[in-house]
Amino acid sequence: MQRSTAVLYTLFFAGALAFVIANGGPKARGAASAPADAGADADADAGSPAATAAGDGDAGTDAGAEGLVQESGPELAVRSDAGVTLLSGEAPPALAAEAPKKVRFGVVLVQYRGAQGAPQSARSKDAALALARELAEVAKTDFKAAIDKGDKGSTDDLGYIPRGVLEPAPEYELFSLPKGGVSGPVDTPRGFWIARRIE
Repeated sequence: MQRSTAVLYTLFFAGALAFVIANGGPKARGAASAPADAGADADADAGSPAATAAGDGDAGTDAGAEGLVQESGPELAVRSDAGVTLLSGEAPPALAAEAPKKVRFGVVLVQYRGAQGAPQSARSKDAALALARELAEVAKTDFKAAIDKGDKGSTDDLGYIPRGVLEPAPEYELFSLPKGGVSGPVDTPRGFWIARRIE
């Protein structure tokens, strides 16, 4: 079960990396841009989750995609800085020169409405942050217990990940940890993470 979860997360990270590369790298982490001659309606649609998920073509403008935007639009609009800033709202500092090139890690996931993969019935972002703070305290002494209380996708070993795959905030938190260290909550596009560095 853990091996299949690790494989799924590895595939997820590879897909996320491909998405970032296909959309122009780090500068494209905000809203997607529309062609200059597309007009104001295209600019509004380009930043919508349905339009960015739909990719090329007109698939993002059909009635089904509009329904998705209407159901979860306001919550998803908040997601623009997830993973880009620390909980303090500041940009993460540069990693130290001695930071490792890759780490092996586990993660406790706490999802909220609007996070990637979160169900519509997920808790609010504020409730998720409160739970993540509680679980971070538990994780310092018993990471397995924190995993058991986290959401589906929490695991004690996701395997190795190189630098440059994660968003700036979770990457800074994870690659700044000493071996065996546990981070506090960090916001990611997938929800709040509490990470533990294994190697």
